[in-house]
Amino acid sequence: MSTIPQLEPPSVPPPTTPAPAEVRSLGYWRETWQHFRRRKLGVIALAFVAVLCFIALFAPMIVGTKPIICKYKGHVYFPFMGYYVRSWENPIFLKDRFRDVYSTALKAKDPESWAIWPLVYQDPYRRVRDGEWPGQRGNPVGTDGSPNRINWLGTNQQGFDVLAQMVHGTQIALSVGFVSMSIAAAIGITLGALAGYVGGWVDMLISRLIEVVMCIPALVLILALVAMLDHVSNYHLMAIVGVTSWTGIARLARAEFLKLKELEFVAAARAMGAGRLRIMFRHLLRNALAPVLVPITFGIADAILIESGLSYLGFGASPPNPSWGTLLHSGRIAIQQMWWLILFPGVAIFLTVLAYNLIGEGLQEATDPRLRQAT
Repeated sequence: MSTIPQLEPPSVPPPTTPAPAEVRSLGYWRETWQHFRRRKLGVIALAFVAVLCFIALFAPMIVGTKPIICKYKGHVYFPFMGYYVRSWENPIFLKDRFRDVYSTALKAKDPESWAIWPLVYQDPYRRVRDGEWPGQRGNPVGTDGSPNRINWLGTNQQGFDVLAQMVHGTQIALSVGFVSMSIAAAIGITLGALAGYVGGWVDMLISRLIEVVMCIPALVLILALVAMLDHVSNYHLMAIVGVTSWTGIARLARAEFLKLKELEFVAAARAMGAGRLRIMFRHLLRNALAPVLVPITFGIADAILIESGLSYLGFGASPPNPSWGTLLHSGRIAIQQMWWLILFPGVAIFLTVLAYNLIGEGLQEATDPRLRQAT
């Protein structure tokens, strides 16, 4: 009796689970930015500083008495560039004796001329006189220069518009902060990197130098350096503040390099034949830069305060100098009668310093993992 063979059921392959999607790392700086964005005050402060940078960059187009662009005697000129650097203004206007009064001189010397003017017709370096601009009276002087519809923030004792001085003074405030801390960062990071990575007698010598500079009060050292100069300019202030503000950055950079140089990637780079300078500034610096940015941000706020304080005490840049500290200096003589010379620049200094401090706190939290976990 024959048996019918049993057919085995076809084998069904087991279900395959889809491979997990590859997760890419965001990168250190993008992750830092994501953590920074969570601090609303820090983001608002960063937006405020961005607005200040915009005002500083385009200050001659916002407030000024020189045309942004004009056609004079068949040629096109950009007289407002003279606000940035005096030599950038075309010499034809000096030759034709415009005396910075373009509003009346253009039509008087060339009836076919035309011009595009800034938003507000006021000048930070001189007083606007009667009849200079159609339908606008001259700036009042002394205690009569309270805020009005023409001079929105008032005028000082000489009749210079406060709004024009504050808008153009934004250039001085930001440039002093950025340039001086760039100098301080260059000195501090270089010396701190050498002390932390090389060690030995180099570390001892640089550490003693840092301690000596820190023992001298910064304001006393700055006043001594300013007293040695006959004519103080904003560039002198930038250099002086930068030379006296590098010690904190150097100490932090030294500590970071001391910690990082013991890690494995430094040993790997050294085994591949990388030299000291390459390891310091190619491998270590990029890892030590984030913590160093925090004191640099706080240092910008300190530099603005130092420049304002020096100008308030009368040790700032020589006139004409439309800085916020100079306005405070002119207002302290008649503080009860000319309150606007104290209020408006004081509020601008307060908000700017507060913004940089908030940015520094946000960076400190975003770059420190311990602070991230605490929040």
